[in-house]
Amino acid sequence: MSGTDAEPPCRTLRARYLFPVAGEPIPDGLLSIAGGRIVAVGRHFGGAPGGYPVEDLGNVAVLPGLVNAHAHLEFSDLSEPLGTPGMGFVDWIRRIIELFRQGRSPSAGPIARGLHECVRAGTTTLGEIAQPGWPAEVFQGVALDATVFLELIAPTPERVAPLLDLAPQHLRAADPSGPWRPGLSPHAPYSVLPQLLDAAVSLSATGRVPIAFHLAESREELQLLRSGSGPFRDYFDELGTCHPDLFGRGTRPLDYLHALAAAHRTLIIHGNYLNEEEIAFLAEQAGQMSVVYCPRTHAYFGHDAYPLGQMLAAGVTVALGTDSRASSPDLSLLAEIRFVAQRYPAVSRDVVLRLGTINGARALGRDHEIGSLEPGKYANLAVVALPGRDAADPHELLFESDQPVVATWYRGMLNADC
Repeated sequence: MSGTDAEPPCRTLRARYLFPVAGEPIPDGLLSIAGGRIVAVGRHFGGAPGGYPVEDLGNVAVLPGLVNAHAHLEFSDLSEPLGTPGMGFVDWIRRIIELFRQGRSPSAGPIARGLHECVRAGTTTLGEIAQPGWPAEVFQGVALDATVFLELIAPTPERVAPLLDLAPQHLRAADPSGPWRPGLSPHAPYSVLPQLLDAAVSLSATGRVPIAFHLAESREELQLLRSGSGPFRDYFDELGTCHPDLFGRGTRPLDYLHALAAAHRTLIIHGNYLNEEEIAFLAEQAGQMSVVYCPRTHAYFGHDAYPLGQMLAAGVTVALGTDSRASSPDLSLLAEIRFVAQRYPAVSRDVVLRLGTINGARALGRDHEIGSLEPGKYANLAVVALPGRDAADPHELLFESDQPVVATWYRGMLNADC
């Protein structure tokens, strides 16, 4: 981040458009910042407070800092996704496990690379899934707020006890004034025994921390839950991790949603194949449960059409994530937003923008302080270049363009990486 003692205590930025999210886009908008927070937003409010000059950013859009609600930064050193587009999900899982069998570990290099890529792309808040042994020091000095979800994988009983010891340590390790907050991520129905999932939910409730859980990600997963058979079962038989408490119980995603509803806050990751009853349940629990849609990862696997319109119509809180470079070309949340705008023209453009801002903030329990441009909230900003043309709806300039993020501001400070 840049910044010196000579900077004014209050500064006012002007942009061609402000996108407050809390209201309509503001042409020739002014935004004033003091003490790292927003103090005024509008088109005309009597000039810059304190008589300081207005800083004109030019032909840009100023958005709230983007919220990437789901990422696995450990794969940020990959130059392209694993496998080929449209490949079977279990075949992709094989490739992931093979990487770890080759000695891959949660090293600082890829994670740091991913963090800086996120920041340069306008992300100021992140939901990160981290393996045991993740390097906490890499988050120091990065202009970004993170919730770090410790990934818990225990398909066999002997792996449960060590994680039951590790999870509380992760929750205690977070400094309330530090760069990251804790969360837990019991991975998925096929990789977490019921006693570990129940313990994670209990820790979430008592510690008031969020849980992230991959659910209804593939048809192979649904088949495994329903009948204990299919490609997943065949693969886990090969691995020797086919514990009877995991498979063959005739379960469905709704059973897991009921269990997860007891957590303090739950992010359902993907939810590609949630049915109408499950969507209705999530809508009823919208205050504490959300779904994180990863658009380009979803497209990479060639899944059935995502039920985005149905979820939004029901009242589900839907946020966006990039997932990882193992299944997506990059970590740009703006690219995910633009992808949704193109794929779902029936969804209002202001709603699409909410998916990558205030909805992500709500999913992570941060919407009281980030996710929109409103007085009192942190001055986390993504500044996006705009094309030179006009449009009846300003969102078109933002979404129907490949113009990049040109600056990221974190708590009132311009990030030096941009």
